[in-house]
Amino acid sequence: MTSAIASSFSYQLQAKCSCTKARAGIFHTPHGPVHTPRFMPVGTLANVKTITPAQLKDCKAEMVLANTYHLHLQPGEDLIAEAGGVHKFMGWDGPMLTDSGGFQVFSLSEMRTVTDEGATFRSPRDGRIIEMPPERSIEIQNQLGADVIMAFDECPPYPATREAVVSATDRTYRWLKRCINAHDRPDQALFPIVQGGTYLDLRADAAKALAQLDMPGYAIGGVSVGEPPALIEKIVQATTPLLPESKPRYLMGVGTYKEMAQAIAAGIDLFDCVIPTRLARHGAALVGSMSPEIMSPELAHGDPSSANGFSSENPSYRWNLKNARFRRDLSPLDPNCPCYTCQNFTRAYLCHLIHAKELLAYTLLSIHNITELIRFTTAIREAILADRFSQAFAKWLM
Repeated sequence: MTSAIASSFSYQLQAKCSCTKARAGIFHTPHGPVHTPRFMPVGTLANVKTITPAQLKDCKAEMVLANTYHLHLQPGEDLIAEAGGVHKFMGWDGPMLTDSGGFQVFSLSEMRTVTDEGATFRSPRDGRIIEMPPERSIEIQNQLGADVIMAFDECPPYPATREAVVSATDRTYRWLKRCINAHDRPDQALFPIVQGGTYLDLRADAAKALAQLDMPGYAIGGVSVGEPPALIEKIVQATTPLLPESKPRYLMGVGTYKEMAQAIAAGIDLFDCVIPTRLARHGAALVGSMSPEIMSPELAHGDPSSANGFSSENPSYRWNLKNARFRRDLSPLDPNCPCYTCQNFTRAYLCHLIHAKELLAYTLLSIHNITELIRFTTAIREAILADRFSQAFAKWLM
């Protein structure tokens, strides 16, 4: 199976930053290439909330996520397999990834128990008891049929004692071996997940152990579970260089500008997060990161803090379109954005839709927000190819 998987998946390194560990590449999959670094929209239930696959294509999305846990509960992997797999079921013909469901299972806390055999939890939908050993997670993902599937892991909470994290990390490795044995589709790439909590030595040990297994790609999990951003950065910086350079590296659950830029500087290739659609459902837009000033050669060699007076944590990047100041603003949401929303509608119209609770508001804001994060990572990719990443994006690396 290893040779068959190798023929279906490969990572092509195109350029490396001369000042950081950032890299640009192409991750080849059976459903097409993914140009990295890249943000991947989350489609938990085989849909990216409020927008269609055609609209995703217009946003320049290349790879989309779905979730094993949620699809197992509704509508069930048997039905999706009968429909021809998750690609055909949701009408998406590009690359796809399914999360193992480990994070969702472990977030149930009081509704589940964990042993070396696996996880047992009570369905929040109908109360039935569900047993999820690692083999079952892989079996479900094999039926779903995504290009990339994730190993079943134990995600320790934050904060957690060293003893608890050691136990979870060791169990994750043992479960990975069972996942590998259970995986039987050569057209799917199985990624292991580096755990280790906030203990950098545990992260390093886990990364080194996984690197010895020569998997098609690698993920860093267990971040964005409550840690401060500075601690996430330390984890990523310490862990990423220990993963094979010849394989794609995926940071799970991260999708803010600063965290993505810093992770890319450490050598990360892929990201996912629910931020763009979740913000849209709350009437918020991501605006300003791609202003011409930020991307200009003048700024690349000047003071990065001078770009519109924004800092990386400035809330100016998130606009609440419910705000009264937008009620009569007939400007495009972002004049620099090529998305359908910005090319056709005004801030006033979006404000009106949100106050009227019209569903179109969520669609239009989701289109823009997804486009914005993909544009951000695409611009970083272009900067790496031109070897000016550390200068052009200096403000995000501070």
